[in-house]
Amino acid sequence: MPTSILVTYASKHGATREIAERVAAVLGHSGLEVDVKPVEAVSDPTPYRAIVLGTAMYMGFWMKSAKRFLVDHEAELAQREVWMFVSGPTGEGDAEELMDGHLVQPVLEPVLERIAPRDVHVFHGAIAPESLGWFERFVIRMVKADTGDFRDWQAIDAWAERIASALATAA
Repeated sequence: MPTSILVTYASKHGATREIAERVAAVLGHSGLEVDVKPVEAVSDPTPYRAIVLGTAMYMGFWMKSAKRFLVDHEAELAQREVWMFVSGPTGEGDAEELMDGHLVQPVLEPVLERIAPRDVHVFHGAIAPESLGWFERFVIRMVKADTGDFRDWQAIDAWAERIASALATAA
């Protein structure tokens, strides 16, 4: 049986990658063997006992590479313990409330039902206007999104510690 954990992510500007790296570090500090890599670098998840998938959400949509990963590897993921996180909303307030319950696009709901992840969690994200293209800056202004780094590292650490605990119990 595979023993290592995969933390994989889809990130456009790096904020979601940094969350994935933090989750991997917490899991590693708890004694788990962890690989962290972008979804585009994962051709086969079968060597892993469990998978943590993170995706940025842009304009209400998961990144295409994360959606493709779920669809392409649905059968393998359904046979493993899976946790997912979405990085997206900025500003103050409860991250899930800011998402208005739209953590997953309707087209992915049947896939997630078959995979049956242990948790799909939402974290506040970060928007650095200087890293955005002109269209992204335009959209940010139009929707009046708050810019800055709103990630709650304590909440991210606590979530990763719950995963580590669940994996230690299962072992």
